[in-house]
Amino acid sequence: MEKLINDFGFGLFFWQLIIMIILIVLMVKFAWKPIMNSITEREEGIKDALQSAENAKKEMQNLKSDNEKLLQEARAERDAMLKEAREMKEKMIADAKNEAAHQGEQMIVQAKQAIEAEKNAAMAELKNQVSEFSLQIAEQLLRKELSDKQAHAQLVEKMLAETKLN
Repeated sequence: MEKLINDFGFGLFFWQLIIMIILIVLMVKFAWKPIMNSITEREEGIKDALQSAENAKKEMQNLKSDNEKLLQEARAERDAMLKEAREMKEKMIADAKNEAAHQGEQMIVQAKQAIEAEKNAAMAELKNQVSEFSLQIAEQLLRKELSDKQAHAQLVEKMLAETKLN
């Protein structure tokens, strides 16, 4: 450093100063504006990027809230569908029970009718058999009683007397 101070010359300093000023003027004229323009463009790009990021963030929040609303609506719709399905199931079960009860009643009525018909048929059959037995007994009694002529005459008179009374 001492050597620089000892070798200091004003002429050299003057020319270095002039070259420096010329370089600064040339830099300002040709390089300063493009550098400043690129810095300004970069600042604007950064501001635009920050603004875009902020807008994207807001849009994401809006989308998130919209998604949440859609999710809530979907849950509500699902719950409504499940409720409707449960009601439909209960209605179908109730309808099936009512139908089964109705069919059961119809079967009971049909069974009672069938039993009544069988009973009537059995009674008719029994009456027929009783009347056949009665006729057979009466026939045998009449043969026995009619074999005697005097008993035959008494029977005819008795029958005639009963028919007049009625």
